[in-house]
Amino acid sequence: MKSTKREELRALYTPEGEALCAALQRGEKVCPWEKDYPRPQLRRDSYACLNGFWDFCEGDAAEWERILVPFAPESLLSGIHRVIRPGVPLHYRTHFSLPDGFAQGRVILHFGAVDQVATVRLNGQTLGTHEGGYESFSFDITDVLQTQNELLVDVIDDADGGTLPYGKQRRQRGGMWYTTVSGIWQTVWLESVPERYVSSLRLTPNGQGATLEVDMNDGSAAQGEVTVTTPQGEERFVLTDGVATLAPRQVRCWSPEDPYLYAFALHCGEDTVHSYFAIRVLEVRTFNGLPRLCLNGEPYFFHGLLDQGYWSDGIYTPADPLCYEKDILAAKVLGFNMLRKHIKVEAARFYYECDRLGMVVFQDMVNNGPYSFIRDTALPTVGLKKRRDRRMHRDADTRAAFEAGMRSTVGALYNHPSVCYWTVFNEGWGQFESQRMQALLRELDGTRLIDTASGWFDAGADSDVESLHIYFKPVRISPAARPVVLSEFGGFSYAVEQHIFNPSRAYGYGRCGTREELAARLVKVYREEILPAVERGLCATVYTQLSDVEDEINGILTYDRRVCKLLAEEFLPVSLELRRKIGQK
Repeated sequence: MKSTKREELRALYTPEGEALCAALQRGEKVCPWEKDYPRPQLRRDSYACLNGFWDFCEGDAAEWERILVPFAPESLLSGIHRVIRPGVPLHYRTHFSLPDGFAQGRVILHFGAVDQVATVRLNGQTLGTHEGGYESFSFDITDVLQTQNELLVDVIDDADGGTLPYGKQRRQRGGMWYTTVSGIWQTVWLESVPERYVSSLRLTPNGQGATLEVDMNDGSAAQGEVTVTTPQGEERFVLTDGVATLAPRQVRCWSPEDPYLYAFALHCGEDTVHSYFAIRVLEVRTFNGLPRLCLNGEPYFFHGLLDQGYWSDGIYTPADPLCYEKDILAAKVLGFNMLRKHIKVEAARFYYECDRLGMVVFQDMVNNGPYSFIRDTALPTVGLKKRRDRRMHRDADTRAAFEAGMRSTVGALYNHPSVCYWTVFNEGWGQFESQRMQALLRELDGTRLIDTASGWFDAGADSDVESLHIYFKPVRISPAARPVVLSEFGGFSYAVEQHIFNPSRAYGYGRCGTREELAARLVKVYREEILPAVERGLCATVYTQLSDVEDEINGILTYDRRVCKLLAEEFLPVSLELRRKIGQK
């Protein structure tokens, strides 16, 4: 990305990104993300990854370039590394043949995510068009396959200028808005399935096990057997008319402290798929006169970090799925048990790692609609937080696109036990009819906690929590009728030399001159403001933030993930004290 008079941007690589570049320089053939199955909750033995170098051109360009898929063209790792003009068509092309013995029935072509509108053609035939930058989609390509195949993907991305959800992307990046992402940004892959196959699973946990619902591609009722692996050995359950009740003889509940997953194999006719579930219960209960967020029947303090999901070299896409694991473990070492996934839906691998490693996810819906600094940030920050939202963001197409995005987000993440909490709207960004949207979300998923309006503009919706954002002033919490969640606060900044994306325009909420000053300030605010607030009804906190992002230098980790600004011995005692304060076992 070219420097300008206003910005002096530094190319930063994560260790994984540096390793990928080194492999390319050695002339090795690379296929990023190949070793990690893209859909961990519905796995088959058949899998062929199409990532790697594709042909790429922008607009009416006469010459093709090379792009490394699945990295967006704006990113360093893509090899393109330039800003894409909104609305300019992007063209992708690759050729492939099937592995020997791969096609045993039908062949499905999968896209993890393409931002925003993708039209897909194979061997000259149009397979279809998909709208939405955060959802996976697929096509049955069996009848179009040839020995050698040409795959073309045409993409249009309006960034933050259209009706579709766009998140923190901004045409003019800077401050709390980040570089846009265009085109393919998740894995492209193939799988082989029988003629009649399992098309989806729905797993609903309860205190004794989980209910499994199965859909088949032909709409017929699924019949079969489920083999569950438990600590006591294998247990078998019958799937009848698409439903099975999975109730292990001994219950072991999932939590960040014990993230136990029950693996299972589902056999339906000729199809066998592998998956997992967890047992956990989320609810609001009263303890000592205060409403508390509870996990598995006990008060639980959700001690979290804001996680934007941006990477210095891949932007939306880390160089390797291992980066997800490293982020999660870096947070856990400091005692954090929750990440608020902020205005972005990640690849399925991220949520699997949270399931496996024990990290609660507070998941935001992705915003759309126009943003106003005065209306949506400045006035509410100084206390003007009362506003009716029935007539906010009245464009019918924008409202429909947000609702469609919410439905797809719930559908994609419903089975992940780590996802414990939905946030519908953030700080009024695109907010409209919050009562109706909250009711719709509860209809889609009645098993999780719902934060209807994070920060302000409650608008009378039946939210499970009172959700506050507090910057620039001390945290003062009063007991409320609902559990209190401090869904954003802090944001103290510290610049680590040689690990800064934009040295000329660093951004944060209170500058610290040294690492030690940052640590002392953070410990002080938790001990003097957060711990006392727990006794007055505070049930969760989201500190801003997990990592630096572009101009923002208020992360616990630097943007390139090479430096952690806190030491475990400094902060872990505070985390343990929070658990004790709420009575958490």
